Amino acid sequence: MPVVVRRVTRDEWREVKALRLDALKDDAAPIAFLETYDGAAAEADDFWQGRAARSSQGPTVAQFVASDPSTGRWIGTATGLREEPGADYFEGQPIEQLQAHVVGVWVHPDHRGAGAFESLLAAIQAWASANGVERLRLYVHADNHRARATYRRCGFTESGRSFTGKIGQEIEMARVHG
Repeated sequence: MPVVVRRVTRDEWREVKALRLDALKDDAAPIAFLETYDGAAAEADDFWQGRAARSSQGPTVAQFVASDPSTGRWIGTATGLREEPGADYFEGQPIEQLQAHVVGVWVHPDHRGAGAFESLLAAIQAWASANGVERLRLYVHADNHRARATYRRCGFTESGRSFTGKIGQEIEMARVHG
């Protein structure tokens, strides 16, 4: 079944929070996300309002959601972060080229394998390309085999870069559009 994918709006902070909390309850969350359910649930409303506002417009951050067209229920999300050359990434990794970092990827288990992720990824690619960015990259935990296989199926390849962060070994995968 096709999904509807669009960028979040600033007023949808409650929905953004609820979707993130659902993602953090996923069995794979400990090796997929850098935050915990308890930490995210404890954030004040202004945190979520700011997150939705920053992700709703502009060329720096864009969060997209996939919804089931028959119910309107949000079933997945992915966010793109614009990275500028010369900046330092959160784990101290230098940014060497203009790129968009794909983060916060999650699709509800009942909808996996049905094209929601591919649609979310296409939305990030379109947003990135409209803002002059052709390279997408992401980090995936070395033990998250399901995610790694999904990213490979979508044209991502391992770049040869990795690091060990607070949740273990992370492998960089990248894809160039164009």
